[in-house]
Amino acid sequence: MRTQSSSVLILGIGNLLWADEGFGVRCVEALDAAWQFGDEVTVMDGGTQGLYLLPYVTEARRLIVFDAVDYGLEPGAMRLVEDSEVPRFMGAKKMSLHQTGFQEVLASAQMLDRLPESMLLIGVQPVELDDFGGSLRPVVRACIEPAVAHAVARLRSWGVSVEPRADAVLRLNDVALAMDAYEAGRPPPEAACRHGDLRFVTTAGEV
Repeated sequence: MRTQSSSVLILGIGNLLWADEGFGVRCVEALDAAWQFGDEVTVMDGGTQGLYLLPYVTEARRLIVFDAVDYGLEPGAMRLVEDSEVPRFMGAKKMSLHQTGFQEVLASAQMLDRLPESMLLIGVQPVELDDFGGSLRPVVRACIEPAVAHAVARLRSWGVSVEPRADAVLRLNDVALAMDAYEAGRPPPEAACRHGDLRFVTTAGEV
């Protein structure tokens, strides 16, 4: 017997350290910085937590997920997937361990008969993933604003209270991870192209 509440869970999943894999996290950060919601809404940086997200998913009646997804489309293309199609797209052409983990979350929730009644996956086709310490590529970054707008529109269609915040401040993560700070601290491309970012490379003798 389902006993889920009327809660809404908004998740950004992915890894900020691997270029376009950070799309989902950047979207949920932008959403939370610009908009405030009713008490029934939980906004979360799901990162690469995998099955640790299961309790949150099973408690939600409605779910919105932002992620970089290999749809087989042109790089930077955005696609919305809904309800029963979401698990299928999360499991197809897995690009990283975080997607394997989240597919397991959805499969486990389904086995428990606790999948959210309504689900929306807002995904973008990545350009580059194999760039440790890298940035979102421009066409992917340009999708953040429309992706957030899709989420806001869906929340309002569900009857959720959505109001602009007076101050657009990063709340989900440490300010050091904010996009502007992160980009400002990154070495130039010739020093940290697709072979790694020196901020994350340990030299001999260092711990």
